[in-house]
Amino acid sequence: MTTVATSIKDAYLDAARSALLLLSDAAVGAAWGEPSALAEFSVGGLAAHLAHQVLSVPATLDVPAADAPIALLDHYERATWRGADPLAEVNVGIRTHADHLATEGAPSLAARLDEVIEQLATRLPSEPDDRPVRMAAGPWTLRLDDYLVTRMMEIAVHSDDLAVSVGVETPDLPVAALEPVLALLTGLAVRRHGQPAVLRALSRAERAPDAINAL
Repeated sequence: MTTVATSIKDAYLDAARSALLLLSDAAVGAAWGEPSALAEFSVGGLAAHLAHQVLSVPATLDVPAADAPIALLDHYERATWRGADPLAEVNVGIRTHADHLATEGAPSLAARLDEVIEQLATRLPSEPDDRPVRMAAGPWTLRLDDYLVTRMMEIAVHSDDLAVSVGVETPDLPVAALEPVLALLTGLAVRRHGQPAVLRALSRAERAPDAINAL
């Protein structure tokens, strides 16, 4: 029997549905105004930031982009938020936007997230995998598939943050979504720490470095 590979678009939609299930958990709504496990974020703000990884996609796709896309890893080299202090202007801006979105409350935000996922399930299959997508974080573009991988990485990381914040189990992403996220994070870690550090962390506990963080 031949196994049909899951497209990045399908993997992204599965990740988005996983985020919706987590955001809809009663524990998230009950802790909405409480501090989260992520510095300076409330639970509601963190949940809203997670939802934003889906809610922002239609508007992003609507923006024309004619520039030649850059490589996925190069996008993170240019991102000003990467490695920035939680109180840096870029991160304050991210939290301010999330806090504003969180004023909708958990039920309303979950309902809107569900609606947008269904819209994207109809729209994404007709979009070329390599169409350029203008990144809101800077004056450059990515291929659509690479852009969706950035959203899956955000969903994966912030789903863990949110689950830990409210005391529920972190949801497992489908393998088709997890694999490109791990490839991205590994690639970034190699760029930051070098091949030996990452190889040792994954294979040699006796020589493992203290950290191989990608972000």
